[in-house]
Amino acid sequence: MKEPTPEGSTVPPELAELAAAHGVQCEYTDHDGNLQQVSASTIVAVLEALDVPASTPAAVVASLERSRDDAWRSMLPPAVVLREGTEVQVPVHVADGADVSVWVELELSETPVMPASATPWRVTAPQQGTATGSFATVKGARIPLRQADVHTEPRTVDSRKVGRATFVVPDDLPLGWHTLHAESGGQTAQTQLVVTPRRLELPEKITRKQAWGFMVQLYSVRSRDSWGIGDLADLGDLAWQTAHNGGADFVGINPLHATEPVTPLTPSPYLPTSRRFMSPLYIRVEDIRETAYLSAADRSLVEWAAEPVRELSEDAGPIDRDAVWEAKKAALEVVYTAPRSAARQTAFDEYVLAQGKGLIDFATWCAITEHLDGRDWPPELADPTSPGVATLRNARSERVQFYCWLQWVADEQLRSAHRAGLDAGMRLGVLKDLAVGSSADGADAWADAAALARGVSVGAPPDMYNQQGQNWSQPPWHPRALAKAGYGPYRDLLRTALRHCGALRIDHVLGLFRLWWIPGGARASAGAYVSYDHEALIGILCLEAQRAGVVIVGEDLGTFEPWIRDYLAERGILGTSVLLFERDAKGVPIEPEAYRSAALATVTTHDLPPTAGYLAGEHVDLRERLGLLTEDATVLRGRARAERESLVEALSRRGLTTFDPSERELVEGLHRYLKDTPSALVGVYLTDAVGERRAQNQPGTDTEYPNWKVPLADSAGAVVLLEDLFSNARLRSLVTVLNED
Repeated sequence: MKEPTPEGSTVPPELAELAAAHGVQCEYTDHDGNLQQVSASTIVAVLEALDVPASTPAAVVASLERSRDDAWRSMLPPAVVLREGTEVQVPVHVADGADVSVWVELELSETPVMPASATPWRVTAPQQGTATGSFATVKGARIPLRQADVHTEPRTVDSRKVGRATFVVPDDLPLGWHTLHAESGGQTAQTQLVVTPRRLELPEKITRKQAWGFMVQLYSVRSRDSWGIGDLADLGDLAWQTAHNGGADFVGINPLHATEPVTPLTPSPYLPTSRRFMSPLYIRVEDIRETAYLSAADRSLVEWAAEPVRELSEDAGPIDRDAVWEAKKAALEVVYTAPRSAARQTAFDEYVLAQGKGLIDFATWCAITEHLDGRDWPPELADPTSPGVATLRNARSERVQFYCWLQWVADEQLRSAHRAGLDAGMRLGVLKDLAVGSSADGADAWADAAALARGVSVGAPPDMYNQQGQNWSQPPWHPRALAKAGYGPYRDLLRTALRHCGALRIDHVLGLFRLWWIPGGARASAGAYVSYDHEALIGILCLEAQRAGVVIVGEDLGTFEPWIRDYLAERGILGTSVLLFERDAKGVPIEPEAYRSAALATVTTHDLPPTAGYLAGEHVDLRERLGLLTEDATVLRGRARAERESLVEALSRRGLTTFDPSERELVEGLHRYLKDTPSALVGVYLTDAVGERRAQNQPGTDTEYPNWKVPLADSAGAVVLLEDLFSNARLRSLVTVLNED
């Protein structure tokens, strides 16, 4: 695709009107508060990705004319999402003068019903082109809707005279996923009607006292029993240790989303193949019950697989995910073949049944990817509902079942880890992380292709820390297509993400309001914002979180419109406050008392070096070395020194440090500062607790830096194992600070 150019920057009025009609913003305010114009060529490319022809002036005029009548082409809206206690009017379009009846069918149960003769993990395989397979849902009561006395002139749409009737959805519908029906002249239509909570209330156990916990990259936190990477058994031990020995209320982790089923694996937790399912890389093989009952020969196979990678846990070099997965996969294949008890088999079958078609599609994608072994996907396999896919799925049914089994095992181990923290006294347990999107050639993109936009990727415009912008190489939700799907793919994603945790962090929650779309082949800076129906997306998030009993934290950093934070607070979603970024207009750190109460407060983020390294200006040195700076390095180092000095002054003024603090005193003083805030949650990066200085991730790089491969180490670069955490003097000292009254 052609790169947007300055000479193509003027947006004609008709193009601007068309863009506005489809939620494409022609301008935005950057991180410095300056208004930036989006080029016309970018607007055209983004509209084309939205399936809106705009490549010529004639196409723009035709698309604009069509957009004015879009709503009149369907009997019902693509979806209706409202807050509880709210009465809304729904337009219904039928032949002019025709009678119409409209009613709501209430949700009562979502319990899937499996035919007695069905094989659970295959029940949806023969069902092509359906959203529900052979899963039945018990439906609820039928509520007729009254027609409002609203007169709207009919329109001629596509040579057909169409009238509009307005029906009232009452304000007393229960929360849930209901169905709105309409019938006129023998024609019927139905759409999703979702009633969401007005507000997601924080549990009393959090509101009564500030809670703190460690923020970790799980893969980096290894034990002597790990297979070269931190896993779910390590997570359970970490949760228990930090609660029992440290008084922590939660442990926040990186996304555990699924990676590729074959090597090489993508290291970034934020670029998964699927956000709905987990990476089996985090499974602890020995903790699978069937492992204990293996024959001597099979147990030897497992031990031989573990031997070469277990010793990697004490290696200070980059984490080798490929070696770990090759070893674990070989061992897991052995354990998978072991007989399961009747109870265990039933539990597996019930898990697969509950996860439904989504799990079958994911497992099928894994089996096909493994089968193709790096070859390009042929066209006949591009559609999950195609006969070619059905044939290959049946031919490789054992591998499909294997990948379903891996998800069940990972789900069980995550549940155990979360429970370990709660049993040790944590108020929240595991705080999970949901990435912005998944890779363009991954399982989600394959299974949910109809709800995603193509030819563009998600990213962020330039800011202070990423001066060239960011391209995350992920296709965004297509706003209209997602609504037409009744928000089903989004709901299913949330339901899995909300399993086995006390809180869920939504990475870049601003993406539920608008996303930075970058046309293919363009610079990250040459994008445009596309708006989403945030009332629907946030409302559904609140509904599913309330049902799961989970606290939601929205990562609301970056370039955003000021009202968004107020909206999130109104809906009961915690924001994110980062001490290093919380400054007033003059660059002075704001006082702790000025922090938001409805927030997770931390000193730093995973996209910056640990605090000690950052305050030493090492982020400038790293970016200069990698060629990422667009400003003079000397100027940036001066800013870094000034930033440190302002922090020291703020801390010393409150008596939290001396005017010349040591590195350790400064880190502890910053966390005392956070303890003085009214923030509901305080997150402490484990790297800060042990003295680590290396960044986990340097945005804007790929192979230039070992992103997401840095094992937990101390200030000298020596690996810190899970068993030795509370032998670390810096960690013990910081924990004492965190537990001060």
